[in-house]
Amino acid sequence: MFFNILYLFGLLAASPWIAYRAFFQGRYRRGVSQKLFGLRHGDIESSNQSTAWFHAVSVGEVNLIPGLVASFRADHPHWRVVVSCSTDTGYDLATSKFAGTGVDVFFCPLDFTWAVRKTVRTLQPQLLVLAELELWPNLIRIARDYGCQVAIVNARLSKKSAANYRRFWRIVSPTFARIDWIGCQDHDYADRFIACGATQSAVTVTGCLKFDNAPSSRDTLDVVSRLDWLGHHPWHQVFLAGSTHDGEERIAIQTYQQLSDSHPDLRLAMTPRHAPRFDDVAKLIVSMGFRCRRRSEMSPAAADWDADTIILLDTIGDLRHWWGTAQIAFVGGSFVSRGGQNMLEPAGYGAAVCFGPNTQNFEDITRRLLAADGAVQLQTPGELTDFVRQCLLDPPATDRLGIHAAAMVASHRGATARTLQHLAAMAAMRDVVPLVRRAA
Repeated sequence: MFFNILYLFGLLAASPWIAYRAFFQGRYRRGVSQKLFGLRHGDIESSNQSTAWFHAVSVGEVNLIPGLVASFRADHPHWRVVVSCSTDTGYDLATSKFAGTGVDVFFCPLDFTWAVRKTVRTLQPQLLVLAELELWPNLIRIARDYGCQVAIVNARLSKKSAANYRRFWRIVSPTFARIDWIGCQDHDYADRFIACGATQSAVTVTGCLKFDNAPSSRDTLDVVSRLDWLGHHPWHQVFLAGSTHDGEERIAIQTYQQLSDSHPDLRLAMTPRHAPRFDDVAKLIVSMGFRCRRRSEMSPAAADWDADTIILLDTIGDLRHWWGTAQIAFVGGSFVSRGGQNMLEPAGYGAAVCFGPNTQNFEDITRRLLAADGAVQLQTPGELTDFVRQCLLDPPATDRLGIHAAAMVASHRGATARTLQHLAAMAAMRDVVPLVRRAA
């Protein structure tokens, strides 16, 4: 009841903002019934199979789990697997990635007891797998009350989040303690989960799934077809600013403005992190004196990608492949307070990777890349121009940076196999132990 009241107050406080975005941007309209009232039997096919429920919040988490889901299904063909998401973009990407696989996708209920209870009763899951950190107290408690085991995979917990949880230790520690197994990306994250109330025996360091999901070769149809679309020539030096947030596109364009005249083979492409900003970024490109060519136009490449044109990659879920077109990569969310975005994809391709000072959400990956001389961390926006200029002036050093990055990624693969071992043990327990549910 406490959390229901807290959520209701939160919804009331945010309702003007929610209403504005729903009316003007079309956000939050889809899946309202499933979010507010839970999943019904008519929303999903009934099944007598054991059910594993994977929850991936948005695009990043959805991109993380397909390999894990596929391997789990291959190892447990008698289980049904379902996937839930919280955002529209995550839902659309999940339906695309799992189309034709037999995996049902739905919107995760908000953490109200009635919505969660309805969803759990409909699915009757034996295993709930949360990606990275989705600490919803009612969801975890009700799932456990219905006899469902709860796991977190690729778990991470920043210093800031851990400090906030510990401020309310008496309230949140029971939720941490209810989690059956937590597969952490590194020892620092593991220590923070335990400090917040997780049972020490339930916490394991498995490594980061993102290393396994990172690409390893540019010689793929996905990358080559995008190069063809761009009208790319072998002498072009592609500078890609990916997963950018408000303000970072301007920084990237200013860098391009300063360098494009003296380096006529330099080309710029950008991918904003959030789809509602695509139109604003397109206007920014034009206002700064460049032509804007949008991926969503899906037109064939022109005879040449000229220096006066900036490519706006305004599609969801395929930045992974676009990184493979770049020799120089700036990873966004790092010159703002977002805490960074995933830098492993450009690193896996062997691009010369840079990012700003704010990468606390990827502190372990940042540390490993820097220690391997596989990336450069910038402190000010002006340093981005210096970095790109140096990459253009010293190709051997640029190549070494990319080679070190790709080698570091390759050396840390294996988290998927370790994670699957623990999930298999949990699934085996459900196969041999009768499922006992009590009223939640």
